[in-house]
Amino acid sequence: MADEALAKAGLHFDELNKVRVLEPEIAGQTTELKEECKDFVEKIAEFQKISGSFIDVVDKVAQEVEREKMKAIGSRNLLKSIAKQREAQQQQLQALIAEKKTQLERYRMQYNSLLKEEAEQNEFIEQFILQK
Repeated sequence: MADEALAKAGLHFDELNKVRVLEPEIAGQTTELKEECKDFVEKIAEFQKISGSFIDVVDKVAQEVEREKMKAIGSRNLLKSIAKQREAQQQQLQALIAEKKTQLERYRMQYNSLLKEEAEQNEFIEQFILQK
């Protein structure tokens, strides 16, 4: 009966017979909620730690990808440069070949002219010897 009067006044006794303002069930639920909140906060902290580590790893991978990308761009530019140099060299060599072909044709014409002149001189010498 005294318990009921105290309960109506909002006072309760717990297992250790201490006077409490909350009902024992509500106090138990509050304690349980407190423990769940503590677990939740610990899990959130662990999640933040893991996600922070993940972000660090992703950042490092992104930096490595960027470095490799720059290397690839540099290599591609170098290859383009080499291709342009080879094309220019090929054009120079083709111009040199054309020049040498022209020179060869000129030498052939000169050779043929010299052969003709030699034949004419040999014929003249033969006619001169025969006339004597």
